[in-house]
This record gives sequence, C-alpha cells and structure tokens, in this order.
Amino acid sequence: MFRRTFWFTSGVAAGVWATTKVNRKLRQLTPESLAATAANKALETGARLKDRAVGFALDVRDNMAQREAELEEALGIHEDPELPAPRRLAAIEHDRSRTTKHSYNRNEDH
Repeated sequence: MFRRTFWFTSGVAAGVWATTKVNRKLRQLTPESLAATAANKALETGARLKDRAVGFALDVRDNMAQREAELEEALGIHEDPELPAPRRLAAIEHDRSRTTKHSYNRNEDH
C-alpha cells in the first residue's frame, strides 16, 4: 500500500512539475514576450556599441592631440598664430552720411 502511495505521489509531483515547466515555456514563447526579449537585447547591444564608439572617439581625440603636438614640434610652431582682424562685409557696414531720420510716430502711414 505504501508503495502505491509513494509512486502515486511521485507521479503527481512529476506531472505538476512538467505542467509548470510547459506553461512557463509557453508564456516565454508568446509574441509579446518574444518582442520584449528582442527589444531588451537590442537595447543592450545599442548600449554596448555606444560605449565602444565613445571609447573610440576619445582614443582618436587623444591621438590627434598627440600627433598635432609632434607636428608643431617638428615644424617649430610654438606660438598661436595671429589671426587677421575681422572683416566686415560692405553690405553690412553702416554709412553714417546716408542715414535718414525716420519718424517713430505710429499714426503716420508708412
């Protein structure tokens, strides 16, 4: 009698365990769950790529500054070059002799 009860209980436990596993797997394979999993993996991959790109950009910037320093030393450039004075376009320049006085009367027709 105890043998039958043991095997009956073992069978019920195995059935419950198998049913739970199958239901869990079915929930994982629903379209919503698959979409959420794919979105999470895409976000993780994007974050990894961003970190790598930022690291690459910083390496490029550091090496560029180092190479510029080497070139300046090789060419004997140790000072900042003097920049030319800013030029104003003729169209922008304001000729004081041609100015006309405008009335600020709002009642006038313009």
